[in-house]
Amino acid sequence: MFELRLLCPEDRVEAVSDALEALEAISVSVEDADAQTDAEKALFGEPGMPPPKDGWQRSRVLALFETRALADEATILLQAQEFFAGCQAQGTTPVPDQDWVRLTQSQFTPVEITPEFWIVPTWHTPPAQARRIIRLDPGLAFGTGTHPTTRMCLRWIAHHALSGQRVLDYGCGSGILAIAAALHGAAQVDAVDIDEAAVTSTRANAQANSATLNTGLPDLAQGRYGVVLANILATPLKVLAPLLCSHVAPEGSLVLAGILARQADELKVAYAPYARLEVADTEDGWILMTAKP
Repeated sequence: MFELRLLCPEDRVEAVSDALEALEAISVSVEDADAQTDAEKALFGEPGMPPPKDGWQRSRVLALFETRALADEATILLQAQEFFAGCQAQGTTPVPDQDWVRLTQSQFTPVEITPEFWIVPTWHTPPAQARRIIRLDPGLAFGTGTHPTTRMCLRWIAHHALSGQRVLDYGCGSGILAIAAALHGAAQVDAVDIDEAAVTSTRANAQANSATLNTGLPDLAQGRYGVVLANILATPLKVLAPLLCSHVAPEGSLVLAGILARQADELKVAYAPYARLEVADTEDGWILMTAKP
């Protein structure tokens, strides 16, 4: 493997990245060229949403190629393009061979939700104190227990009586919340998502954890539920306010995540006609909001 390093102004990052992919780059990544200096600039964006900018004022674009010849050819072709004006090729270096599978796996370790409830990748031995375990590996769908929004939802599930409840996981992603609800005694769990890949992922993860779920697209959700979970993002949560609240049974619980602390007031306003939202948990700038419509 060989890594080609380029220095690009912000307005050239997208064009250069697209060109590198067309030139058979295995991967393309963008870094702040001024990182760890006084000129460093932070880019913040919500998970699953595009970043506010394509890059930094001075961006380092890194492209991985199978051979040096491909990297050298890409350099020559890029330098001949008008959109490369203002960019610099900073060289190509070999990348040492590594066990990428083992390297990736080393980044995912068991996640404690409560002392007795853990999320454990399949290549790890569960902690001795774990009484409830979800076996889950990183995949295409969001939700492995490592993000604060997922952890807060899982904590809420672990600390509330779900025995005999009918539960809806709206925007199920990997299915982690639906599986947790089933493991904590829910009588029926419907897990829905607009993404077919998420539905497939949820179904596979449920089977791997011996959890009984109904999975499908959003029209699977019918009637009222004792608990409605939605770990999505603030903007779609606002749009979905009337729909989600219509699925909550009298005296039932609405549990929302994917919300930044600064977005609490706008969520309260959006849900005010249907429910009174309150902040129930916080972690790393994210909040969990709940209501009983």
